[in-house]
Amino acid sequence: MMENILNQLPKKAKDKHKENKKFFVKLKNKPPRHLDTLMEEIHEAEFEKTDCLTCGNCCKTTPAWVTDKDVARLAKHFRIKEQKFIETYLEIDDDNEFIIKTVPCIFLGHDNECSIYDVRPKSCREFPHTNRKKFYKISETTLQNVAICPAAFNIVEEMKKRLPVQYTGGGWKPPEKFRRGGG
Repeated sequence: MMENILNQLPKKAKDKHKENKKFFVKLKNKPPRHLDTLMEEIHEAEFEKTDCLTCGNCCKTTPAWVTDKDVARLAKHFRIKEQKFIETYLEIDDDNEFIIKTVPCIFLGHDNECSIYDVRPKSCREFPHTNRKKFYKISETTLQNVAICPAAFNIVEEMKKRLPVQYTGGGWKPPEKFRRGGG
C-alpha cells in the first residue's frame, strides 16, 4: 500500500503545486494568528496515524542537511575526528551546506530504521518541518516536502481545509458559511 502512495505522490504534488504555491503566498502575506497552534494540532493528528517506518521516503530520496553541531555530535558518536566524519559521510551542496553524500542515506537500514536515530541530524529530527513555529516562512521547503512525504502532503491538504480562507480558481474567498453570515 505504501508503495502505491509513494508512486502516486509526485504526480499528486505536481497537480497541487500551483494551488499550494498560491496558498503559501497568501499565508506568508497574512498569516493567521493561530497558525502555529493549528499546525501543531494538524501535525500531531497526522503523525498519530502515520508510521514513518513504513515509508522512509525522505531518507531514500533526499540528502539530509548536516549542521556543524550535527558534525560534532556524529563524530563523537562514531569516535572519530570531525574532519574524518566530514570526509567519510558528507559533501557540500549548491548552497555551500553539508549534506549526507549518499542517497539513499547510508544510515538507513533495510527496515527503514535509522542506525543513528538517537544522534541523527537536526534536519532529520525535524522533518517534514510541519510543526515548526512560523511555518509559513518555509513554504519552499514545504512545497518540496509534499512530493516526498505523504504526511506532509496530507498536512498541507488539511491546513487548506481548516484555515478560515480557501483558494478558489478566482482567488481567495472566505468559506461559504462565512459569506452567508452563518457560522
